[in-house]
Amino acid sequence: MRAWTWTYEGYDPRSERLRETLCTLGNGYFATRGAASESPAGPAHYPGTYVAGCYDRLESTVAGHRTGNEDLVNLPNWLPLRYRVRPRGADPGPWLSQDSGLLVADLRTLDLRHGTLTRTSRYALPGGPGRLNVEQCRLVHMGEPHLAAQRTSFTADGWSGEVEVESGLDGDVRNAGVERYRGLADRHLTHWLTGAEEDDTVWLRCRTVNSDIRIASASRIRAAGLPAIASRPRLTARGAFRTLTVPVEAGGTVRVDQTVALYTSGTPAIGSPRQAAVAAVREAPGFPELLVSHHDAWERLWRRAELEVPGEAGRILRLHLFHVLQTLSPHTAELDVGVPARGLHGEAYRGHVFWDELFVLPYLNLHFPEVSRALVGYRHRRLPAACHAAREAGRNGAMFPWQSGSDGREETQELHLNPRSGRWLPDHSRLQHHVGSAVAYNVWQYWQATGDTAFLQDEGAETLLQVARFWADSAVWDPSLARYRIHGVVGPDEYHDGYPGAATPGLDDNTYTNVTASWVLMRAREVLRALPASRRSELYERLGLAADDPERWADIAHRLHVPYHRGVVSQFAGYGELAELDWAAYRERYGDIRRLDRILEAEGDTVNRYQASKQADVLMLGYLFPPRELGGLFRQLGHRLDDDLWRTTVDYYLRRTSHGSTLSALVHAWVLARVRHDEAWTYMEEALTGDVADVQGGTTPEGVHLGAMAGTVDLVQRGLTGLEAGADALRLDPSPLPQLSKFGFRIRYRGHWDVDLRFRAGRVRVAVADSDEDPVTVLIRGRTATVAPGTARWLDPGG
Repeated sequence: MRAWTWTYEGYDPRSERLRETLCTLGNGYFATRGAASESPAGPAHYPGTYVAGCYDRLESTVAGHRTGNEDLVNLPNWLPLRYRVRPRGADPGPWLSQDSGLLVADLRTLDLRHGTLTRTSRYALPGGPGRLNVEQCRLVHMGEPHLAAQRTSFTADGWSGEVEVESGLDGDVRNAGVERYRGLADRHLTHWLTGAEEDDTVWLRCRTVNSDIRIASASRIRAAGLPAIASRPRLTARGAFRTLTVPVEAGGTVRVDQTVALYTSGTPAIGSPRQAAVAAVREAPGFPELLVSHHDAWERLWRRAELEVPGEAGRILRLHLFHVLQTLSPHTAELDVGVPARGLHGEAYRGHVFWDELFVLPYLNLHFPEVSRALVGYRHRRLPAACHAAREAGRNGAMFPWQSGSDGREETQELHLNPRSGRWLPDHSRLQHHVGSAVAYNVWQYWQATGDTAFLQDEGAETLLQVARFWADSAVWDPSLARYRIHGVVGPDEYHDGYPGAATPGLDDNTYTNVTASWVLMRAREVLRALPASRRSELYERLGLAADDPERWADIAHRLHVPYHRGVVSQFAGYGELAELDWAAYRERYGDIRRLDRILEAEGDTVNRYQASKQADVLMLGYLFPPRELGGLFRQLGHRLDDDLWRTTVDYYLRRTSHGSTLSALVHAWVLARVRHDEAWTYMEEALTGDVADVQGGTTPEGVHLGAMAGTVDLVQRGLTGLEAGADALRLDPSPLPQLSKFGFRIRYRGHWDVDLRFRAGRVRVAVADSDEDPVTVLIRGRTATVAPGTARWLDPGG
């Protein structure tokens, strides 16, 4: 059972927020942090509930500048459930909590298989020998996306009397979960209204300040298995609560069930969110029935997401996959949302969408393609905003924002705080225009995995073509190099946002940007050729394409500049001319130098002066493209990238990377699995423990790193197997690590709902579920095999 559980024993206020993040429960529509229900927000606790796509914008004054920030809104807290006891003949005791000084024992267990959080606590009673044992089981329903519930069981140990329980809804909440954002406007809710229904239900209604999203929640409280016990409501301006007083005998147990419904005005097919919430809790079955249907929903989900990896690595991978599925479930397919970089688990990055779908969609494509399509659709629906941004920058096509939220405008802040120096600094990360290539890449990968031609010819083609137009219009001919160049960008590294002493931000010819732009331009030509003639003509007319654009794109794609220095591929033009950093000295002085940029700025220096990277940049190309395809891309650009040059390049940047992002270890593990087997596991271990151990030092309490979590699962699924879901075949090129040589998973591939892949001692078993579909063609290291539906075959990559 330990393979499917995550347990914390004892109460440690210093670790509580980390535990709350990792014990978050969600269903793709909303999620709630794993905070103790009896503990209000404070230094050790941060209860938070977030609905996917529920954003609001407020204005603040930052370093003397007025600026607007859009945040994923912390919604009314449905967890509050506090309790105290009245032993017979005595006065009521204090309200009990983790911080009451009466806690004797505390155990928290997250059940990954069934999606529940169970907490068992034991309290001493003041002035007496008795104890109160409390067990609470919580769920956010995976089958009914608007429902959540918790059952709290109270056992009287050595006393008789009453338990007084108050539960309800607290709307007096703020976005206060990230310390460096404090001092900024954080009150996103307004117009609270509370009420009571019947004798067991209360409700709360409010709306966001500027986005005008109406939010309503309702809470029902009942004493399970007891005759109706009168409850009394307590309504405040921003909260609605009910109190039950339940008799209990020595050695006896009483149970109190709270059922909650949450709706917003963005929910389709409802009239009033308040009426929908009240009706949902009125009609909801009891906790045992909700628990059974919730378990059933998770069982169905796990069958589609099956991943079998032995040992501790497998347990962590299940935790990662659990949190991915809680953020992006089949319910997400019905929503207009993107991939929030920190999940629905906290407020870091303000809940914004970056490029993390690049690490998430490859997994979803092969298990939940309907979710992938919805997430790519999020980008397509914001294509007009991206085209507007390009026009504002004087370019054609689409310039997608580095940070996105509700409507597709650029949400990247213009200033960011260095906590080490306390200074607010210019933020140029919006120059990471390579996010557009990531959007295009995800369009192509989704089509490759699913064969969804209707999508490719409609939304996919339009998105790809507009990104290609942007790159074609960004490329500038340099006659001295006889090459096209792209100026003024920031690469995936993120540390370098300009040249030392330069008056304007941005870098020239970031290799990752240029190579991926070349790839986009060629895929756009390929899509245009494959379109039906009528659709092609329509797009030429709608987008204003010129007849010679495809030829011009090909010319640019073959002649974009890729810089080199000292026999390696340069991260950007001029990288090799930067100073070398004394890495040993900085490690000795500071210990953890992951955020080297902050350290240098606090010293009055800048990372722009040094050959020092935050995370993989050039090496990201080895994450996106298998060796065969990457070599072809460089040949297309007139360069040779053989194994020796790639290994030399990998080694060069490994020595100059501080790994200041959770994605860095993931990408390096992926790349090293192909070129440095003996070193790959070190980075894989760090990628696995990035959130579990809060490797980045205080970031996980603000939300998980969803891209890194999904990426570790995909590293097993594609990185160690060389799996490519192509239009003509499933390609495999296994490269298992000694520590991960035995594993298996199921995927969806085009019309096949269940293709089972098992990797054992260098051999691969491919089993295809019975259906009327054609056989699956498997291409493994140049050898072709077919596996008919209803059959299985063992394949030997080397035989």
